[in-house]
Amino acid sequence: MKIIDLTQTISSEMPVYPGTEPPVIKDATTIEKDGFAEKLLSFFSHTGTHIDAPGHILKGRNTLDKFSADKFMGKGLVIDVTKCTSGKIEKDLLEKHSAEIEGCDFVLFKTGWDKRWGNDSYFADFPALSSEAASWLCRFNIKGIGFDCISADPVDAADLPNHKIILDKNLIIIENLCNLDKLTGCSFLFSCLPLKIENSDGSPVRAVGILDI
Repeated sequence: MKIIDLTQTISSEMPVYPGTEPPVIKDATTIEKDGFAEKLLSFFSHTGTHIDAPGHILKGRNTLDKFSADKFMGKGLVIDVTKCTSGKIEKDLLEKHSAEIEGCDFVLFKTGWDKRWGNDSYFADFPALSSEAASWLCRFNIKGIGFDCISADPVDAADLPNHKIILDKNLIIIENLCNLDKLTGCSFLFSCLPLKIENSDGSPVRAVGILDI
């Protein structure tokens, strides 16, 4: 078995969604002073590699703690969209992967934007699903859709159409993944277990891909 880490590291200097405050990480206690080390953490629920719950956008809908743990694990599929130079992931591209999508639980899109992590260009011009493609994809019996970029929608899409389409189907969205190039063309188990926080609209996760070797 081989584990591929798909998670960006949380730090006080990390990229955050435009307009969001960065994490604050303090030494609450130290071994030298207190005999044990403990951090005081302050960050938004959608920091770093994280999950969006339906309740993030849609009032009264499921929060992450309302799902059973098996919602966050299953067979993964990586679709390479690095050549989508138009900025749109269209339905006709997805239709080529219909048989593969039929047999998986999570569809993960490799845009290649994780290589821009830490640069201003990370926040702009990444490929995003067209509304037609998002609606088509949500017809499959999947648990969630993931991206190696900051959002399922372009940053300037104030109405968040893809979020609404996906979350309305009671799916989860995983954002800010990385290292999907190491899983392209592979059969793997995807895991993105969140913190179990009451009424959680989202949560950072330690996302991994598990390969049988």
